[in-house]
Amino acid sequence: MVSQEQRRRQLAREKFLRQQQRRTQARRKARLRNSVIASVLGVVVIGSVALYTTGVLKDDGKKENASAGTTPSATPTSKAPDPCAEPAAGSAKKLSWKKEPAMTIDTSAKYTMKLATTCGDIGIALKTAAAPHTVNSFGFLAGKGYFDHTKCHRLTTAQIFVLQCGDPQGTGMGGPGYTLPDENLKDKVLKGNTYPAGTVAMANTGQKHTGGSQFFLVYKDSPLPPSYTPFGTITASGMKVLHKIAAAGAQPADPSTQNTAPNATVVINKATVTKS
Repeated sequence: MVSQEQRRRQLAREKFLRQQQRRTQARRKARLRNSVIASVLGVVVIGSVALYTTGVLKDDGKKENASAGTTPSATPTSKAPDPCAEPAAGSAKKLSWKKEPAMTIDTSAKYTMKLATTCGDIGIALKTAAAPHTVNSFGFLAGKGYFDHTKCHRLTTAQIFVLQCGDPQGTGMGGPGYTLPDENLKDKVLKGNTYPAGTVAMANTGQKHTGGSQFFLVYKDSPLPPSYTPFGTITASGMKVLHKIAAAGAQPADPSTQNTAPNATVVINKATVTKS
């Protein structure tokens, strides 16, 4: 016969076991919940860091050719008909220089850049006084035909909305051989860590003063830290072309480069920089 004391101990033991079981289940649920949260945050972080464009933009190439930026991977979209024409005959030049070109522009004058692309002309008003080194470099490179026949190799369609161009290799790894200082990072348009639609800015390696030739065109307000030199503003007609490119969507990420290329065949047939 079980004594009253033994019965009390048995009930206490069963209560203890039930408490332990509930604690174990609670810990298991917490671990599962935390792992789900971590996974979601991981996706957000990866999407935000990858201009990182162009990158928030991280280096796709070596520092000496730094011009790639970290841009987030685009969400692949269903492939739409290509809205762009066939590229002009010719191929990109593989040019390189050991140092930044000497300053030749008039920093008090106005300059514009025109990207004659397979999808239409994109006009850009350059911020000469605010970003003289960058504008001078683009004038130099355009004059050498550096951008001619180059593909815009990355389109991001989630979280950050940019088209990245300026790499003759078309991989995000190329650059002119020299780097540029960061400029105009306190531009009034960069409010609330956002690069507004219509901004043209330099890609970089994620480190200071590592811009090269790659740049990104913002087609929709994009949350980015003020780390990428804003050096131009796209014209209204240029924005129409950019939206047409964006509407065609992006391809899945290339396993070798992680680039999400635009579905549209975006090639810069010719780039020109002119003094107004």
